[in-house]
Amino acid sequence: MKPIQLARRFTPRMIVILLGVLFAALTLSTFSAGSAHADEVGTEYEFALSGNVRFNGDPLEGVLITAQGGGYDAEVETDAEGKWKIGVPEKDTYEVTLDEDTLPEGVVVEDGANVFQAEFDLIDSVSVNFFLGEGTRETTSFFNQFLDRLVNGVNFGLLLALAAIGVSLIFGTTGLSNFAHAELITFGALMTLVFSGFGLPVWLAILIAVVLSGALGYTLDAALWKPLRRKGVAVIPLMIVSIGLSLALRYVYQFFFGGSTSQLPGTGQADLKFGPISISPIDIGSMLISIIVLLAVAYFLLRTRIGKATRAVSDNPSLASASGIDVDNVIRIVWVVGAALAGLSGVLWAYFRPGVSWDMGFQMLLLVFAAVTLGGLGTAFGALVGSLIVGIFVEVSTLWIPSDMKFAGALVVLILVLLFRPQGILGRKERIG
Repeated sequence: MKPIQLARRFTPRMIVILLGVLFAALTLSTFSAGSAHADEVGTEYEFALSGNVRFNGDPLEGVLITAQGGGYDAEVETDAEGKWKIGVPEKDTYEVTLDEDTLPEGVVVEDGANVFQAEFDLIDSVSVNFFLGEGTRETTSFFNQFLDRLVNGVNFGLLLALAAIGVSLIFGTTGLSNFAHAELITFGALMTLVFSGFGLPVWLAILIAVVLSGALGYTLDAALWKPLRRKGVAVIPLMIVSIGLSLALRYVYQFFFGGSTSQLPGTGQADLKFGPISISPIDIGSMLISIIVLLAVAYFLLRTRIGKATRAVSDNPSLASASGIDVDNVIRIVWVVGAALAGLSGVLWAYFRPGVSWDMGFQMLLLVFAAVTLGGLGTAFGALVGSLIVGIFVEVSTLWIPSDMKFAGALVVLILVLLFRPQGILGRKERIG
């Protein structure tokens, strides 16, 4: 049969069916290839963690093992022989955890014996074995888990508020949605890492980092934003400039600090128990610092002359200028305060994650904008309320959804607010036209 006659016999419907069969075959082969190596992840790395999980000498299959450390996080299930292996990018200290919920009925580990600290030395592979016995597994009630997640959510919401208030103040006084605010968050954490590395006490390193963050905000406004405002550049082009500035700063950080994750001094302290609530001394200090700083910001906005001028500029810049308020000076102060708050937020975020990395601020940016939008654009107190709601929602949601998906909840909040209350909780409706 000639090729032309053969081609005519293939109708469009037959071609679609053949393509579908081919796609299904490729998908099945890919799935099979992936399943064959379900007991090993991170094969592209030269360093590895490995081990066995056995019960009375017999291997246990399907037990979930998680490795965390140095900003790296991976998990794997044991194979039919009870073996597992996880490749890691660098020699560091990793916390290897056995998920007790994946053990067969009647198989338990002693309290705390499901977590090991694996540290690389001169070797490229570290072995961690779990040998288990019979017993009764203790479970935590839903209410106790909820209380623990609630406290974590409040802690996260408070540090989120420090960054969100800066975004809200800048938007209120300039109309700019500053995407480069994420890099101001990262800057504070990186400067703390640098100065603590010089041997300074961590509290002094944090103080220097906050001051330098404020100085960076002053410099950015003086060198970039004020000249653009004087030229009458519209809000949309300014927002595009902020996106470009964000990308530029982010890759400058990566160039100088690399792509790895580093830990600040004091990270990894043991949790304190308050009934069902587990919280570390670092988290307690973070909450106290956040509350004190937020109260100071509230006093600044409500009681000081500059704070009242800031609120006036945020309400109506033209009227504020006609009333004798130096609008440019107020905006400059807002940039300094907003950047300093972002820098402090970055430090607390580095302890909460934990870890300092070149893109850590960008990971938090969606949550910041969700909090500002929820509370009401341009309102500092709205940003505080929105941050607490987002922080609690993100942490408590892990009771129902996987922890890897918890930040997606912020996007859901953002969409719902824009659909049902675009002005936010404390925002005001505005008539356009």
